[in-house]
Amino acid sequence: MTFSLPAQAVRPTRPRPLNGATVHGPAGIRRLRHRAEMPLVWTSAAVSVVAIAAWAALVVWLVTVPSPTGLAGDVRDFFVGDGATTGAQILLTVPLLPLILWGARALLYAKMRASSVQMSPTQFPEGYRMVVEAAERFGLRRVPDAYVVLGNGRINAFAAGHGFRRFVAVYSDLFEVGGSARDPEALRFVISHEVGHLAAGHVSFWRVLVFQIVYSVPLLGKALSRAQEYTADNHGYDAAPAGVPGVMGLLGAGKYLGAQVNLHATADRAVHERGFWVHVVQWTSTHPTLTWRSHALRDRSRPGRLMVRPKTAWYPPVSPMGRERSRAWPTPADVLARMDEMDGGGPRVPGAEEQFGRYPGLRYAVGRDELRLADPTPAGRNRPDPAESGPHGPVD
Repeated sequence: MTFSLPAQAVRPTRPRPLNGATVHGPAGIRRLRHRAEMPLVWTSAAVSVVAIAAWAALVVWLVTVPSPTGLAGDVRDFFVGDGATTGAQILLTVPLLPLILWGARALLYAKMRASSVQMSPTQFPEGYRMVVEAAERFGLRRVPDAYVVLGNGRINAFAAGHGFRRFVAVYSDLFEVGGSARDPEALRFVISHEVGHLAAGHVSFWRVLVFQIVYSVPLLGKALSRAQEYTADNHGYDAAPAGVPGVMGLLGAGKYLGAQVNLHATADRAVHERGFWVHVVQWTSTHPTLTWRSHALRDRSRPGRLMVRPKTAWYPPVSPMGRERSRAWPTPADVLARMDEMDGGGPRVPGAEEQFGRYPGLRYAVGRDELRLADPTPAGRNRPDPAESGPHGPVD
């Protein structure tokens, strides 16, 4: 039996060379794109053009000046002299890079087709429906292929393409998170995030080619990657805002302990954890760090930060931050006394008895969101007034 379109189906218009996967064209859905992404794309394109022009000028010089002396001779020997392995690789990689990239994309797509489980209306239908609904929501011309990849404990998903074909792959462990007995909105967020990469043109051949050229440029390549991740997160939030706590918990503590991750505590640490080296971690990452990403998904009034930490927290810190001097840190006796007070006469931490994980098929007294979105400050200890903190009144 072959799959056929219903008679009343509307055929999409012919795709464009740039971001042809979506009816929205190269710009994608503007309201969902991080505001720094396109400036970074055009900067990266300009850097790529300069790099290619420099390569062309070098080739012309090597051909037209066969016997330079001094420093120029050393430069020539680096590229074409005896034993010039690194230089020769640079000369050959630039013109071959498009062909290498084309082959790598074709190979990855073939690997999915040959070695993965394909989602369909009859195989992983719940996940496949999420893919189709996201494709419709974000204006994709065609439903992308969707595959389940054996996770072996890893939590991951990705989007890619070859030619005008697009596909998403979801590691099998995510279905343990996304089943009806678990947190299906978290799975919907992940799938919508990946389809968002497709809709925003992040996997188009030319975009990926430019990214490969600028990836090693200090700050630029990593900043572009983080901006794209924020854009994909915006797509995930647009389709599944209720999945945010589950996804951040999943990324922070895995599929069993994720329900113990408090979104507010994690997001506020993006503000409270300061210092140069914290910023270096962010600048050198291809994805926003967990704390900065949580903050961006909680506070939808502004785009996620790329280079400088966010400034507004909703709650005061529960523990001393790493930037503080060690004398501000409590002693073991102080902490144990406080925890004994909470376990004894004082109120218990919600869900404390479940700190070693939640598992399928069991019922729990405290709901997931009650844990994830609870006030992260201990009761009775400088807990802020709801009228002066949280979403109604940020704490700097």
